[in-house]
Amino acid sequence: MTASFFRIPLWQRTLGGLAAGVLAGLALGPAAVTWLQPIGDVYLNLIRMVVIPLVLFAIASSVARLGDGDAEGAVRLAVRTLVWFAITSLLAVLVGVAFGHLFNPGAGLAGLPLGEVREREIPTPLDVLIGIVPRNPFQALAEGKVLQVLVFAALVGVAVAALGDRAQSVRRVIDEGAAVVFRITRWVIQLTPLGVFGLIGSVVGGYGWEALLPLGKFIVAIYAACLFHILVVYPILLKAHGLGVVSFFRGAFAAQQTAFATSSSLGTLPITLRQTVERLGVPQSYAAFAVPLGANVKMDGCGAIYPAIAAIFIAQYFQIELSLTQYILIGLTAVLGSLGTAGVPGTSIVMLTLTLSTAGLPLEGIGYLVAIDRIIDMIRTATNVTGQMVVPVLVAREEGVLNRDIYDGRVAWLPGDPETEQPDLVKATGI
Repeated sequence: MTASFFRIPLWQRTLGGLAAGVLAGLALGPAAVTWLQPIGDVYLNLIRMVVIPLVLFAIASSVARLGDGDAEGAVRLAVRTLVWFAITSLLAVLVGVAFGHLFNPGAGLAGLPLGEVREREIPTPLDVLIGIVPRNPFQALAEGKVLQVLVFAALVGVAVAALGDRAQSVRRVIDEGAAVVFRITRWVIQLTPLGVFGLIGSVVGGYGWEALLPLGKFIVAIYAACLFHILVVYPILLKAHGLGVVSFFRGAFAAQQTAFATSSSLGTLPITLRQTVERLGVPQSYAAFAVPLGANVKMDGCGAIYPAIAAIFIAQYFQIELSLTQYILIGLTAVLGSLGTAGVPGTSIVMLTLTLSTAGLPLEGIGYLVAIDRIIDMIRTATNVTGQMVVPVLVAREEGVLNRDIYDGRVAWLPGDPETEQPDLVKATGI
């Protein structure tokens, strides 16, 4: 019975957990928060438990492997990744502006209750640059500062590659550590349907219609724009690269579902990395660099679509006519702002604050959107995570390193021997 359950594809089990969570939330109402939220919290704690070890070992191992090969090619991969991050973010801003004017979410509204908004200090680009270099790598590990861990792990990988045979024992520890963490990650991922059940159930039961109806048009605009970006913009980019759209979504769907339920790109990171490598055919040596980086700075939903629509909403609510200059500032802020606020808690609020400040719009308008932030954060995060998988796929395709057999679902890669870049390929089972 148990074995047959785990033979069901993960995305189908997760979808079942999501549907069951919705039904349980509706049935329990506010009590769902008490009964179901702990289930989701335990799952999130397990996912967060593996994030830092995963980043540390995967980045160090992948950088060491890249350093063994073509250093110029590794730099080219990094540059292409950042360029595609910027291109897709710009497209997301345009989608947000278009749907903001299509729905006019702030027109005709008045007297909305203000929610509590905590003041957040927006770091300067120089502060961010200084902040990603850890003073104490062990403290960064303990505090879960992913960008600092990423930088430290990358330096370890470079040093291991530079030392060559003199660091063989360290390389083996890193590679075997990566294999162990990936194995633990696979075990935790099998709990995703249960975690999604608890998280979605508590959200559905905890929100009442009174919190959603006044801003219903805004919610619909965000969901419509994000779905358009996921289902239209990304597929166009995939087709332009000669890649099957169905194959991508079949491989990405489990991570998208988890992102929707958890509302956390970092919380979804282990699944995002696993799906990108094992179901989308991106080499682990590259994916282990690109996916954690994307989880920190690649925010098409939170950092591009949401600030664009929210800025239009607030301008309409306060009856402010946006100028062309303000639209340009909104676009530039959305494209560059995610890099400038990388690693800052509450990225969506920080990005919105930054966008409104840059465009000269009233910051108190943020208080009107606080009540529904959890509802819209689900689709924003799903959009973020989709982009974090699309870009490595596009870059791997351009560089000729994408495994099309894995991408098209003919075989699946199950991590095995940590000494090899391509462990045994087996017939795809959907687990």
